[in-house]
Amino acid sequence: MKVYYWSPHIDQVATVRAVINSAHSLNLYSNNNYTPIIINVAGEWDKYVSELYQKNIKIINLTDSKVIQNKNIKGFIRSRLLYFYIFFIAFFPLLKLIKNNKPDYLILHLITPLPLILKILFNLKTKFILRISGLPKLKNIRLLLWKLTLKKINLVTCPTIATREYIQKLNIIPKEKILLLYDPVISTKEIQERKKKPLKNFLLNDYYISIGRLTKQKNFILLVNAFKDFNQNKNYKLIIIGEGEDRNKLENFIKDNNLEETIYLIGYQNNIFNYLKKSKCFILSSLWEDPGFVLIEAAYMNIPIISSDCRNGPSEFLNNGEGGMLFNSGNKASLIECFRKFENLKADNINYFKINSKKSSRNFSIFKHYKNLSTILKKI
Repeated sequence: MKVYYWSPHIDQVATVRAVINSAHSLNLYSNNNYTPIIINVAGEWDKYVSELYQKNIKIINLTDSKVIQNKNIKGFIRSRLLYFYIFFIAFFPLLKLIKNNKPDYLILHLITPLPLILKILFNLKTKFILRISGLPKLKNIRLLLWKLTLKKINLVTCPTIATREYIQKLNIIPKEKILLLYDPVISTKEIQERKKKPLKNFLLNDYYISIGRLTKQKNFILLVNAFKDFNQNKNYKLIIIGEGEDRNKLENFIKDNNLEETIYLIGYQNNIFNYLKKSKCFILSSLWEDPGFVLIEAAYMNIPIISSDCRNGPSEFLNNGEGGMLFNSGNKASLIECFRKFENLKADNINYFKINSKKSSRNFSIFKHYKNLSTILKKI
């Protein structure tokens, strides 16, 4: 059976990794019962061609456009213009692809209005599965579109229980069509290989670490502000891995407060695991997550966690504080208090957090994702 993935994207978001790992899981475990194929709309998947080839994942070029090839598109207006561009250049090619190739399933991850509208307008035999990637912000237009289109969708899958309950409360699709499907985050073999690779010219140890795109969502400005106050007259270090539009703001804060020897912005890193293994604690300061890939990866790596209790997944993943320390989202004083408590924790308490978060991380393995996804595909 052919399983097509629709996930056009304009920057490096965690959903890209979820799509690759999901397709990879079908190849690894299905005994050739499923053939995963990723649709490349405008060059956004070109940078992953080598990896997809190694994992035996097929890719189909939908158009000749390469407007997104090897680019990170910044800015709200530019990104929205690109969404419209993708909609118009891909409308008829996607329709033709579905009619001619007759995929058994089309899993929709990102920029979903186009395939959803096609499902309304045309009698397509392909089964459509809407994958919720992150907590959806349902403003008037998007909510109206969902009310019109989800009537014809075959299934909706959600990455957390809280998000599933949120979608159920909207009453725009029968509850039995809304299912829980954890993201495929953990590949044991890959993590073991990556964490063994040595760090060159990096001499720090036993530091706090945070990882993510430098955007408003990740709320790193709160983190550096709280760390500055917590670290007065102390010698703790904070490493932040990632790139994004907030980099200049963060750099200016660090410089203005003379924190160059305390807080380090080291940019995007292809391998985060060899940084994680040398850290003392992982911090997630986000304003929203569902539940957050790096949170899961840190837990699997046995790194203690301090996380915001933001919607919609960290508290659920950490079992309301059994798997790590939670602070009030957006609250600097609450985060500082977590730092102070963490420094006074006994080894037994830290191990208790590690054990519980590691248990949660196992729900997000590639194999478990395959088992659940294959059950879902058979269900429809």
